[in-house]
Amino acid sequence: MSKTYKNLFFLIFATLFIVLGIVVKPDSSDEILEKKSFVDFFKPMPIQSSLVTKGIWGGVNVLPRDTANGLEDSQLKNWCYWDGKIVKDDEGLFHMYASRWHQSFPHGRGWKEDSKGIHAISKNIMGPYKDKGVIWPHWNNGKGSNVIGLRMHDGRYATVTSEITNGEVFVSDAPNGPFELLGEIEVDLNGYDYGLARYNFNGHMSNVKIILRHDGRYMIVPRSTAVMISGDGILGPYKVMTDRVYKAYPELPQEKNEDPTVWYSGGMYHIVYNHWPSKTSYHFSSKDGINDWKYRGIAFKKGVDKIFKYEDGTINDWEFVERPTAYVENGHVTHFIFSVLDVHKGKDGPDDNHGSKIVVVPFDGKAFDDYMNESVLQK
Repeated sequence: MSKTYKNLFFLIFATLFIVLGIVVKPDSSDEILEKKSFVDFFKPMPIQSSLVTKGIWGGVNVLPRDTANGLEDSQLKNWCYWDGKIVKDDEGLFHMYASRWHQSFPHGRGWKEDSKGIHAISKNIMGPYKDKGVIWPHWNNGKGSNVIGLRMHDGRYATVTSEITNGEVFVSDAPNGPFELLGEIEVDLNGYDYGLARYNFNGHMSNVKIILRHDGRYMIVPRSTAVMISGDGILGPYKVMTDRVYKAYPELPQEKNEDPTVWYSGGMYHIVYNHWPSKTSYHFSSKDGINDWKYRGIAFKKGVDKIFKYEDGTINDWEFVERPTAYVENGHVTHFIFSVLDVHKGKDGPDDNHGSKIVVVPFDGKAFDDYMNESVLQK
């Protein structure tokens, strides 16, 4: 082939690529998804009242702070608060179902010996929440821990307790109660180990989080992070469908994990759980919430990430950050709820200046879901 014909051949070939749109574009920065971490989607906390230093409990690491954020007894006259899940009613009020114990107990004894399930209300999701009292005073003197609330498939309200109880569900037609005992949660091990669903030493369920799935079934993720599904109502039986979601990742800590939260948004399911010795939380996702759970990275880590930042730039550095819980509205997470303590658990004594509360932090769930869908598609 002559040089002239070769040049003509390449000219025709290049022209076809252009006409047909088959042009290989070089990589450019605006075409590559910017790498983000889970923590990047937390937003600064709007101040509900004012930032206060005097006349409230807490070490200098959590001062000044907004005592109108979430739920707290700012002068520790009575209560230390823990847990917390928010449910919005049909009138637009926000109901927090949580637990409390008297501040005369040290932290280590308070949640074990004096913890009761309580109900609090606010007109604003950020707070302040007003404590309305014990949820089920007629049952076991109100005993409850790891307390959560949710709307059921039929519109009723459910509250759940575990850890210091077997794992019970209480229901009511109204968010203010009265809540009556529906029964204990039942589990079908489906060939899996008993310890994935309950403690081996006392049979209690722990860290129970229940959500109503997009397909109408109920889903539990307990302390183990194993996924459990019920097609027969909120009491189950829940069939254990998976082992621990992190088991396939030996590079991650395989022990001392707890406090999973689970939610559905942007067309996929998410779990965030805490490894308490390192104060590190990990993020997993799955398209159907049962199969193919993928590790997506560190959600947040104490000492590195500053989640509790106000809009004016002030930061509260809580010593312990536990019980993360997602609040989903209109298909996206809008806020996270945390149980926080200003000192090490062993240093929170009776009748002192240290305690715990529940904090609400805004989250850009729409941007998070968009990012997750794009990043998963790119992979």
